[in-house]
Amino acid sequence: MADPELAPAGAAIVLVSNGPGELTTWVRPLAHRLHRELPLRPLHADAPLGLRLVLVPCPNATGSEHRVAQAWGLFERVLPAARFWWLLLRPDRYGPWPPQGVVVFLGGDQFWTVLLAARLGYRHITYAEWVARWPRWNDALALMGDRALARLPRRWRHRAVLVGDLMADLSEASEGDDALPAGEWVALLPGSKRAKLQVGVPFLLACADRLAALRPGCRFLLPVAPTTTVAELLAHADPASPIARSYSAAQPTLENGRLRTAAGTEIELLERHPAHGCLSQCRLALTTVGANTAELGALGLPMIVLVPTQHLHVMQAWDGWMGLLARLPLLRRLLGVALTAWRMRHRGLLAWPNISAGRMVVPERVGAILPEQIAAEAADWLASPERLAGMREDLRSLRGRPGAVAALALMVRQQLAAAEEA
Repeated sequence: MADPELAPAGAAIVLVSNGPGELTTWVRPLAHRLHRELPLRPLHADAPLGLRLVLVPCPNATGSEHRVAQAWGLFERVLPAARFWWLLLRPDRYGPWPPQGVVVFLGGDQFWTVLLAARLGYRHITYAEWVARWPRWNDALALMGDRALARLPRRWRHRAVLVGDLMADLSEASEGDDALPAGEWVALLPGSKRAKLQVGVPFLLACADRLAALRPGCRFLLPVAPTTTVAELLAHADPASPIARSYSAAQPTLENGRLRTAAGTEIELLERHPAHGCLSQCRLALTTVGANTAELGALGLPMIVLVPTQHLHVMQAWDGWMGLLARLPLLRRLLGVALTAWRMRHRGLLAWPNISAGRMVVPERVGAILPEQIAAEAADWLASPERLAGMREDLRSLRGRPGAVAALALMVRQQLAAAEEA
């Protein structure tokens, strides 16, 4: 095997991803690790090796991922998903590309990285949680665990390395974060996409009001997703919105970095990204479905997963072809309601810990649920520390072995060395 200390002059590492969850939990940790191990542009302006990020089309993306990634200052170039097809057609349109490099899949459709690696003539690594779909066109495969290995045809297994779960390192990476003040903290995660925020923000604020009445010592933390803003959260809580009006007749106010509801409940807003350190100090989370359930599971944070179906006309933020059809302008309302209602009846498990375990590890509350019901259930969990501890241990037992970020970084360096030898 090539010496990973070697790196070809004039080469590029290209990370490929899609949505906000993957950016925070996969891309950012690997980018930080690569910068620690190699002199990379843009942090080392004269380095022969650059780190770039390419975003690919995805119905789960918000459209602002490229701005979030640019703000990190880790990449010499960030290409938005809207430019992906032009990148395949004319790579030189987006500046010179070194003759050698490695493309690393970290979210989206795995086939897009097959195309990109072939177009650039770079070596190719796929990080696969459950299945590596195109092993023939990968130079190396980084697998999360035995499940992905079992689904890999034997003739390609010599290319695979079991690296572990990239999310298993989240709690270790957050150790330096500031500590929360003492208290019984509950995290509120309304989502990052507009369709989820429209429902999630007013619903969770109403839950917080009712939970505060049941447990007056309870404190609330709302991490602001990197792809949204505090102004957007306030807009979704405005009673001018029919959904918000059904939960509150008054607009919450913003005071010293906190939201104050009309009932007087204070909710601490956290705009630091990622928020893993503070989240890991909470007792319980109330959350929508999505990648955030995987993050919370990796942190071992007990959660109640919420899908209020009384607002089906805006709950079109689903994955795959159903979500795409539900967003067609002429059919949006009728088809969106029909498809979402069908999915609710045939939904299976929705939260990532439950999907991973194949059973109900964390409660999923789907239907015409009310804030009063959720607050009462949350109060019951908070009043039973032993039950919370049991859920936390179940979540930790599902987490893969740590060290995946370091192992994947090593694979990248090995492929860079192999590119030089070729």
